[in-house]
Amino acid sequence: MTRHAQGGLEVICGSMFSGKTEELIRRLRRATIAKQKIQVFKPQLDDRYGVERVTSHDGLHIQACPVTSAREMLALLEPDTTVVGIDEAQFFDLEIAHVIQEMADAGKRVIATGLDMDFRGEPFGPMPILLAQAETVDKVRAICVVCGDVASRTQRLVNGQPAAHDDPIIVVGASESYEARCRACHQVAPARTTSLKASAHHES
Repeated sequence: MTRHAQGGLEVICGSMFSGKTEELIRRLRRATIAKQKIQVFKPQLDDRYGVERVTSHDGLHIQACPVTSAREMLALLEPDTTVVGIDEAQFFDLEIAHVIQEMADAGKRVIATGLDMDFRGEPFGPMPILLAQAETVDKVRAICVVCGDVASRTQRLVNGQPAAHDDPIIVVGASESYEARCRACHQVAPARTTSLKASAHHES
């Protein structure tokens, strides 16, 4: 069995529908062909395409272990595993950065995917830390559904309208509530609390 001389972190990031999970699966399958032992983890809350597998929007899938915390991955990690895949890393808390460092320091090749920005266009959860710590970073991009240009943002829609700035950050969904958009076409509605205060002030 092939072992890596040293561990490291590879991050695949971008908006929704940009092919992050597809690229993760491609790399993991190549590792399997090379007879390397892989383990794949995903956050428990992401059950869009099944609990125990990672699935791309194009339908590619690979078996995965759902976990409720980043630290749980260390407890489940098998000694002979050389490649670790982590999908939707943005859903974990900041502890994932420490967990991945422990894996990499132990000689594991860690491949993590995640949304680099939330629906507001702001850094998402632990992703800025992972991007800084990674040996390699690949930012993949989608196609804007509005103008057809290159898309780097995730648009959240609520009843067909842009979500408000103070809406919850984590709402798991797919094409029925999210779109890929470019910077120019990406929209975020004003915070609802701000709008309510402005309305109340105007009425008074």
